[in-house]
Amino acid sequence: MKIPLEAIKGLREKTGASIGDVKSALEASGGDEAKALAALREKGFEIAKQKAERSARQGRIESYIHHDGRVGAIVEVNCETDFVARLPEFQQFCKDLAMQVTATNPTCLKKEELSSAQLEDAKKLGKPAEELAREACLLEQLLIKDQGQTVGQSLTSLIAKTGENIVIRRFARFIVGEPR
Repeated sequence: MKIPLEAIKGLREKTGASIGDVKSALEASGGDEAKALAALREKGFEIAKQKAERSARQGRIESYIHHDGRVGAIVEVNCETDFVARLPEFQQFCKDLAMQVTATNPTCLKKEELSSAQLEDAKKLGKPAEELAREACLLEQLLIKDQGQTVGQSLTSLIAKTGENIVIRRFARFIVGEPR
């Protein structure tokens, strides 16, 4: 099956994957963009898993202050080299992440960090654990800038694109007048 160049370009822009990977995914899916996108995400996840053990000691601290000056956040995102820390894609991810934390107020990074008290409170309210995770865990939240993917999926895509381990090390959100 001959894949149109426009389809390859479009999917490459969405994913940041190599032209060869995009073309292969589209060919394997018979030209179905949704299936190709799923295959590319899975490949990115595998790449991220392989890189997870590598040390990430470089990176960036990024902040975002809402226009009213009453709420803001600061995030630390680490990578393996200062070269990647200077990439526009990495810097944009950090900015978007600081905005995400400001807007959504996550309480933890991943599902495994949910406290037993949070889980019990959710159970009392009849809220499934998955719903609590989507609200409280940064990696599980839908991106405010792209509701089509989670923060975790965006991170995985960035890892696949840069070829380095990237870790959201920590984050904090501040509101004027909020008790400690």
